[in-house]
Amino acid sequence: MTRLVLRWILNCFALFFVMKLIPGIQIDHFQDLLIGTLILGLLNVFIRPVFVLLTLPVTMLTLGLFTLVINGFMFYLAAHLVHGFRVSGFGTAFVAALLYSIFSFILNMVFLPKK
Repeated sequence: MTRLVLRWILNCFALFFVMKLIPGIQIDHFQDLLIGTLILGLLNVFIRPVFVLLTLPVTMLTLGLFTLVINGFMFYLAAHLVHGFRVSGFGTAFVAALLYSIFSFILNMVFLPKK
Protein backbone atom coordinates (compact mmCIF):
# COMPACT_ATOMS: atom_id res chain seq x y z
CA MET A 1 0.00 0.00 0.00
CA THR A 2 2.80 2.43 0.81
CA ARG A 3 4.41 1.65 -2.54
CA LEU A 4 1.18 2.63 -4.30
CA VAL A 5 0.97 5.93 -2.39
CA LEU A 6 4.64 6.66 -3.14
CA ARG A 7 4.02 5.98 -6.84
CA TRP A 8 1.04 8.37 -6.74
CA ILE A 9 3.17 11.08 -5.10
CA LEU A 10 5.92 10.60 -7.69
CA ASN A 11 3.38 10.88 -10.49
CA CYS A 12 2.09 14.11 -8.86
CA PHE A 13 5.62 15.49 -9.10
CA ALA A 14 5.79 14.39 -12.74
CA LEU A 15 2.52 16.18 -13.52
CA PHE A 16 3.74 19.26 -11.67
CA PHE A 17 6.96 19.31 -13.75
CA VAL A 18 4.94 18.96 -16.95
CA MET A 19 2.67 21.81 -15.87
CA LYS A 20 5.69 24.05 -15.26
CA LEU A 21 7.35 23.15 -18.58
CA ILE A 22 4.38 23.40 -20.96
CA PRO A 23 2.59 26.75 -21.05
CA GLY A 24 -0.75 25.33 -22.27
CA ILE A 25 -1.38 23.37 -19.07
CA GLN A 26 -2.88 24.97 -16.00
CA ILE A 27 -3.68 23.44 -12.63
CA ASP A 28 -5.39 25.80 -10.21
CA HIS A 29 -4.95 24.23 -6.79
CA PHE A 30 -2.88 21.56 -5.10
CA GLN A 31 -5.91 19.29 -4.68
CA ASP A 32 -6.55 19.57 -8.43
CA LEU A 33 -3.02 18.26 -8.99
CA LEU A 34 -3.68 15.32 -6.65
CA ILE A 35 -7.08 14.54 -8.18
CA GLY A 36 -5.75 15.00 -11.72
CA THR A 37 -2.99 12.50 -11.09
CA LEU A 38 -5.47 10.05 -9.57
CA ILE A 39 -7.90 10.41 -12.50
CA LEU A 40 -5.06 10.06 -15.01
CA GLY A 41 -3.93 6.86 -13.30
CA LEU A 42 -7.45 5.43 -13.20
CA LEU A 43 -8.02 6.25 -16.87
CA ASN A 44 -4.74 4.55 -17.78
CA VAL A 45 -5.69 1.46 -15.80
CA PHE A 46 -9.31 1.04 -16.87
CA ILE A 47 -10.00 2.95 -20.12
CA ARG A 48 -6.64 2.91 -21.94
CA PRO A 49 -6.56 -0.89 -22.43
CA VAL A 50 -9.97 -0.74 -24.12
CA PHE A 51 -8.73 1.96 -26.51
CA VAL A 52 -5.54 0.02 -27.20
CA LEU A 53 -7.56 -3.08 -28.02
CA LEU A 54 -10.04 -1.20 -30.24
CA THR A 55 -7.27 0.54 -32.17
CA LEU A 56 -4.99 -2.47 -32.46
CA PRO A 57 -5.01 -2.53 -36.30
CA VAL A 58 -4.02 1.15 -36.49
CA THR A 59 -1.41 0.63 -33.80
CA MET A 60 0.08 -2.26 -35.73
CA LEU A 61 0.13 -0.24 -38.97
CA THR A 62 1.97 2.61 -37.24
CA LEU A 63 4.34 0.19 -35.48
CA GLY A 64 3.03 1.18 -32.05
CA LEU A 65 3.25 4.94 -32.48
CA PHE A 66 -0.52 5.31 -32.27
CA THR A 67 -0.26 4.52 -28.55
CA LEU A 68 1.23 8.00 -28.17
CA VAL A 69 -2.04 9.41 -29.55
CA ILE A 70 -3.98 7.27 -27.07
CA ASN A 71 -1.81 8.58 -24.22
CA GLY A 72 -2.48 12.15 -25.37
CA PHE A 73 -6.19 11.44 -25.46
CA MET A 74 -6.10 10.03 -21.90
CA PHE A 75 -4.32 13.19 -20.74
CA TYR A 76 -6.86 15.38 -22.57
CA LEU A 77 -9.75 13.39 -21.08
CA ALA A 78 -8.32 13.67 -17.55
CA ALA A 79 -8.11 17.43 -17.99
CA HIS A 80 -11.78 17.56 -18.92
CA LEU A 81 -12.82 15.44 -15.94
CA VAL A 82 -11.03 17.51 -13.28
CA HIS A 83 -12.42 21.01 -12.77
CA GLY A 84 -9.19 22.90 -12.01
CA PHE A 85 -7.02 21.06 -14.57
CA ARG A 86 -7.00 22.64 -18.04
CA VAL A 87 -5.20 21.81 -21.27
CA SER A 88 -5.31 24.26 -24.16
CA GLY A 89 -5.66 21.64 -26.92
CA PHE A 90 -4.96 18.13 -28.06
CA GLY A 91 -1.47 18.99 -29.34
CA THR A 92 -0.56 20.28 -25.91
CA ALA A 93 -2.04 17.16 -24.32
CA PHE A 94 -0.04 14.98 -26.70
CA VAL A 95 3.28 16.63 -25.79
CA ALA A 96 2.33 16.73 -22.10
CA ALA A 97 1.49 13.02 -22.08
CA LEU A 98 4.84 12.24 -23.67
CA LEU A 99 6.73 14.31 -21.09
CA TYR A 100 4.57 12.95 -18.25
CA SER A 101 5.43 9.40 -19.27
CA ILE A 102 9.15 10.19 -19.40
CA PHE A 103 9.20 12.02 -16.06
CA SER A 104 7.05 9.38 -14.39
CA PHE A 105 9.29 6.60 -15.69
CA ILE A 106 12.47 8.32 -14.49
CA LEU A 107 11.08 9.18 -11.05
CA ASN A 108 9.75 5.66 -10.53
CA MET A 109 13.06 4.13 -11.62
CA VAL A 110 15.03 6.32 -9.21
CA PHE A 111 12.77 6.17 -6.15
CA LEU A 112 11.07 2.80 -6.60
CA PRO A 113 13.70 0.36 -7.86
CA LYS A 114 12.57 -3.21 -8.47
CA LYS A 115 13.37 -5.64 -5.71
